[in-house]
Amino acid sequence: MSFASMARSACASSFAQGGKALSRLKCLLALALGTVSLPSFANGGEANLVLPNLNDPALATFFGGMTGSTLLSYGLIICVLGLVFGAVIYAQVKKMPVHRSMAEVSELIYETCKTYMITQGKFLLILEAFIAVVIVIYFGFVAQNAQGGAGLPASEVALILAFSLIGIAGSYGVAWFGIRINTLANSRTAFASLEGKAFPVYAIPMKSGISIGMLLISTELLIMLCILLFIPESLAGKCFIGFAIGESLGAAALRIAGGIFTKIADIGSDLMKIVFGIKEDDARNPGVIADCVGDNAGDSVGPTADGFETYGVTGVALISFIMLAVPEATVQVQLLVWLFVMRVMMIIASGISYIGNETVMKAIYGAKERFNFEAPLTSLVWVTSIVSLILTFIVSKALIGSIAINGVVYADLWWQLSVIITFGTLAGAIIPEVVKVFTSVHSRHVREVVTASREGGASLNILAGLTAGNFSAFWMGVIIVALMTGAYLVSQGELAQVINPDHGSTMAAVFSFGLVAFGFLGMGPVTIAVDSYGPVTDNAQSVYELSMIETIPGIEAEVKKDFGIALDFSKAKDLLEENDGAGNTFKATAKPVLIGTAVVGAATMVFSIIFLLTDGLNTNVQNLSMLYPPFLLGLISGGATIFWFSGASMQAVSTGAYRAVEYIKQNMKLDEGSTKASLEDSKKVVAICTEYAQKGMFNIFLAVFFGTLACAFVEPFFFIGYLVSLAIIGLYQAVFMANAGGAWDNAKKIVETELRAKGTDLHAAVVIGDTVGDPFKDTSSVAMNPIIKFTTLFGLLAVEMGVGMVANGQQTLAYVLAGVCLLINMFFVYRSFYGMRIEVMPSAK
Repeated sequence: MSFASMARSACASSFAQGGKALSRLKCLLALALGTVSLPSFANGGEANLVLPNLNDPALATFFGGMTGSTLLSYGLIICVLGLVFGAVIYAQVKKMPVHRSMAEVSELIYETCKTYMITQGKFLLILEAFIAVVIVIYFGFVAQNAQGGAGLPASEVALILAFSLIGIAGSYGVAWFGIRINTLANSRTAFASLEGKAFPVYAIPMKSGISIGMLLISTELLIMLCILLFIPESLAGKCFIGFAIGESLGAAALRIAGGIFTKIADIGSDLMKIVFGIKEDDARNPGVIADCVGDNAGDSVGPTADGFETYGVTGVALISFIMLAVPEATVQVQLLVWLFVMRVMMIIASGISYIGNETVMKAIYGAKERFNFEAPLTSLVWVTSIVSLILTFIVSKALIGSIAINGVVYADLWWQLSVIITFGTLAGAIIPEVVKVFTSVHSRHVREVVTASREGGASLNILAGLTAGNFSAFWMGVIIVALMTGAYLVSQGELAQVINPDHGSTMAAVFSFGLVAFGFLGMGPVTIAVDSYGPVTDNAQSVYELSMIETIPGIEAEVKKDFGIALDFSKAKDLLEENDGAGNTFKATAKPVLIGTAVVGAATMVFSIIFLLTDGLNTNVQNLSMLYPPFLLGLISGGATIFWFSGASMQAVSTGAYRAVEYIKQNMKLDEGSTKASLEDSKKVVAICTEYAQKGMFNIFLAVFFGTLACAFVEPFFFIGYLVSLAIIGLYQAVFMANAGGAWDNAKKIVETELRAKGTDLHAAVVIGDTVGDPFKDTSSVAMNPIIKFTTLFGLLAVEMGVGMVANGQQTLAYVLAGVCLLINMFFVYRSFYGMRIEVMPSAK
């Protein structure tokens, strides 16, 4: 019995027994939903895809007779080994030497992070309730069941809901692991710097990062392989969608909240350097602990959850496309197995590359007192890219080198698919190089920001940073278009011949774009690793200062006795500062990779929706035109949403920072004898950051949730235009903001480390510029990635419901629901500004 039938039966029973008014109201709602139409798509919607039987040797075999299921089962072993690799590195970091004063600080940061994460976990469950309602309505009352009727059995709906929760738990769990190992690594890095040797100051954050990267990607792939191998083919596609929506929700919420939290704390802490003329991370500043927590909430929790979601959603987009666009089951199996084997090989490539790169870098830099910290990170990225490229060609040749479809051998398909992925793999290395041109401490653009600040102060500092951001967005667009063009040209070979008999050229082009996004993530563990490097280096400086290790009586003799280290405080601080600059740069390089992946992956998912709406590109294609008013209006609306989101997220930061600065200024104790802020004052600043992070996230999420429903219900091609605009404008806005912020951040680092000009007017100017860049790079820009993907994924369920209503003569109902959702959306849009604004004090009379 379907879920919808069960609901009707339960309602009839309730009325017969004279149920209460509330239960009757609920039943009427369920009955109404049960009559809301089947989708008009002949084969069901994107969430109703039936995967081919990978265990059927009649469809395809590999390596001399092995079925797809058998081959992919070995991938589970690789995933487990990836988890073990991450766990071993974690254990190594935990065992590293650290002085108790530094360990106490890092544990305080972690305990505060734990409180924040528990609070966010509860909040995520509230947000999941909104998503669960739509999932239950769609799969329980609308989705096509095996008998051709409406609504799946309750057990199947429950399984899909369970995978949405697994998606949230995955994003949340890897984020928690990230803050745990990062807060171990920050104190170990700070302690390692005391010896005055550079290599350990690099190696420890790198160990922490690769541990997160390997565990994250292995966990993600393990879950997806389990769905593919152990869930029935008729349910696997639905479970993939549920899982992807859950992880997308988790990433969006953690990215938004983390971005708001960290920048409130960062601005509140940084401005004290100007207001009171105190040093960086002064222990007397109650905002410093919040800043350290924010480094993890924003620069560890957010990116880790985002990376988990990006890897999964891109895979789901490609799976959906293969199932929709490729009619031949044999081709479906070949492409699915090839895709997942490539994913498995990328874990191996990252592990090999990390071990090899570390061995060589230690031989080169291990004995040096100073070196450019960016050099080994750059080397790792390029080595991984090259190893991934080589393995891609070797494995593709072995797997599909002699692929035969309907008796025709396609001898060139293996290398053409490999070349297409290679464009994405190269993007993972080329994009960081382009980003460094605009954000590195060695960049001419960043030095231009410093030069402009000398005479023009904060004003010209800000203008120079905006210039760098704008130029970077242009060049990023050039790079992405060039790589996608290359992929498109190669796709017109044998891929176009095998993928679809009617629209091979178009289908192959779109599939190639998805594979470029897939290639972006080809070195996923390393991309996550270099991104996670930043919060450790940032925290290490703070741990050093907050430990006040320099003031501990007899510390030199104690450390010499216990650890055999001769202390060099001056060199230690210089090394930590320089390494933080490298961390800033590589945090900046990872952002456009994740953002670019979101946009290209979302484009593949959008095309899957288009394919359904046009009955395989055979009808209504004229509606995908500027001449079709709803489509044009959708394009305009999507762009407007990007600018609302940018403003709303910065509004939350601005108001929260105002409150934090207000509190810190009132409670800063700089009198003689005061050595550090009280724990109570520090916790209060953390509470302020958490309060405004949650308020901002709640308003933004519900505005996005109801806005997506409104756009999907009003008209399907309006929604397509909305998604296209959201992705494209979001890409450029995000890259501009991220790289402008990176330029401001490292301009400050140059003034502090190279020019040693702390406390000067120049320093004040670059600090102000950095506070402008903070919400640019770490709040608004980075959260566009999960927002774009969440809207696309969640919207596909909503648009199918909307189309189904219209097909069954319920156009008026669709418009009413669109209107109601739009009103709720505008309420939360209003709240995101005017409910979050800084209250204006009444003027004195």
